[in-house]
Amino acid sequence: MLQTPRKRVFAGERARTLRARHGLNQTELAARIGLSVSYLSQIESNDRPMTDAVLMAFARAFPDDWADTGADDTMALLAAVEAAVHATTTPDSEFPPDAMRRAVNQQPLLATHLVSLHAAYARSQEQLRSLDDALNSGSETPLPWEEVRDWFHASGNYIDAIDRRAEAIALELLDEAGPAAAITERLQRAHGVSIGSDLPADRPLRSFDVTSRTLSVDPSLPSESRLFLLAHQLMRLELAAPIHAVIDSARLRSEEAFQLLSVGLANYAAGALLMPYSQFRHAARASRHDIDALRLEFGVSFEQACHRLSTLQRPGATGIPFFFCRVDMAGNITKRHSATRLQFARFGGACPLWIVHEAVAIPDRVLVQLAETPDGVRYVSMAKGLVKPSGSFARPSRRYAVALGCEVDYAQDFIYGDQLDVAGSRSVTPIGVSCRICPRRECEQRAFPPAGRNIHVNPDHRGVVPYTFD
Repeated sequence: MLQTPRKRVFAGERARTLRARHGLNQTELAARIGLSVSYLSQIESNDRPMTDAVLMAFARAFPDDWADTGADDTMALLAAVEAAVHATTTPDSEFPPDAMRRAVNQQPLLATHLVSLHAAYARSQEQLRSLDDALNSGSETPLPWEEVRDWFHASGNYIDAIDRRAEAIALELLDEAGPAAAITERLQRAHGVSIGSDLPADRPLRSFDVTSRTLSVDPSLPSESRLFLLAHQLMRLELAAPIHAVIDSARLRSEEAFQLLSVGLANYAAGALLMPYSQFRHAARASRHDIDALRLEFGVSFEQACHRLSTLQRPGATGIPFFFCRVDMAGNITKRHSATRLQFARFGGACPLWIVHEAVAIPDRVLVQLAETPDGVRYVSMAKGLVKPSGSFARPSRRYAVALGCEVDYAQDFIYGDQLDVAGSRSVTPIGVSCRICPRRECEQRAFPPAGRNIHVNPDHRGVVPYTFD
């Protein structure tokens, strides 16, 4: 039986469109895909067809949007099969690209069924996460702060209208003088706001008296925290209209949630003012996302620089897809966002093997980790414990840790991965999202069995936990 020769695929325009969408030059995209620059240039100019291996590399590097580049049905199905196989196999059991191509060409219904099964599996994992959330929260109705946190997550942690307005103000404002002096002068000149020193008896971090137009900031705060609060107040006044427009379009359930969203958007705008998008993205790429270098260059805190890196998702000029979170001493995740495939437990219960928990107990020291989730995806994680002084012996300092990380495909652009063997298995730490949805049987830190699994107890045999499960 004669086999139909494979149609040669020329996808130069699709590759160029994808590269432009992510704001990458040819050198950066070639490194991401694992090609030489000359090879990529030939593909983009349609001088060379796209081989199975190259198509698989594109699908692996851009699983969420390669199918949106206009590929034909066969290419789209092949990319979907690759994504499904890559998400459910280990590095030691790779499925060769030519085998995937044969499966798609010879058994398209079977390949489609495989993709459907993977989609069903992904939905079941999301349902388990929802169950985990409900068990931890104790309520099916989200609290106001949960609504706002989920709203930012659904927005990709990037608010274009506010980000661009803040960047425009930064360009005209922050070149005139130091940022603190420039913001203080703008508050006074444009809004009649003076800076006072008298705080209410409960000593808030920031207090604005609307009647006297006086802003007071806790003097015990570090300089970068005081600067951020000044920027917050300026953005509340200068960007009142776009902030209200975003709030009006948000579908929230309570007035408290709308008020919290207003505060969150002003905080977002303050970060965008102090770390203007294009300038910050350029500096981040130049320093390979060295957070200490970035915080010194922009006069911000370590946490603020981490958080800003997680917001670099502007269409056509995206940054590295990072996850970012903040964890307190009890392991509660008080801030979270992920532009990666890693999704956090919404209500505490994060995997104890994750480096962020160790970082909480070791302030001012950067820890790094190569972690692997049960789906076989590896992440380079950086975590640092931080202490915010209270200014008084009578008030405890705030202690927590922040974590920032990306998938290993971006490790060459993330300075914290330099000391890790990202291609090997020697230093990999297996982690999960939450014990209730983690399938690992041999975990040394398991707190309870995963949901939906039958447990088996043998009184004559005891492992780390007193049961096994299906």
